[in-house]
Amino acid sequence: QVQLVESGGGLVQAGGSLRLSCAASGSIFSINAMGWYRQAPGKQRELVAQSTSAGSTYYADSVKGRFTISRDDATNTVYLQMNSLKPEDTAVYYCNAKVTIVTGGGTRMYEYWGQGTQVTVSS
Repeated sequence: QVQLVESGGGLVQAGGSLRLSCAASGSIFSINAMGWYRQAPGKQRELVAQSTSAGSTYYADSVKGRFTISRDDATNTVYLQMNSLKPEDTAVYYCNAKVTIVTGGGTRMYEYWGQGTQVTVSS
């Protein structure tokens, strides 16, 4: 079993910054990708940023140039530095990890989610 523990959400004024953290723990063989999704009220969950073990990163167009994703592979932690925040960034942010674990028959990849952390940007 793998657990994702998030921290760093909160309330900030427009133009401010927040840093989210997500630490993965448990029976991890390898982490294929870690990233952040967000879901605003009445909207679908969307991918905000992702970092893969191959070294590639993805950012949604709406956050490019403002958000930066980074990883500490030694501690299985992913960070999301959010700068120049806008009211439209208000959402619950979820950490996501695609993790390979060892099973009885070999290895298998599973997807895990954090509990979510609220980010509120006031205008």
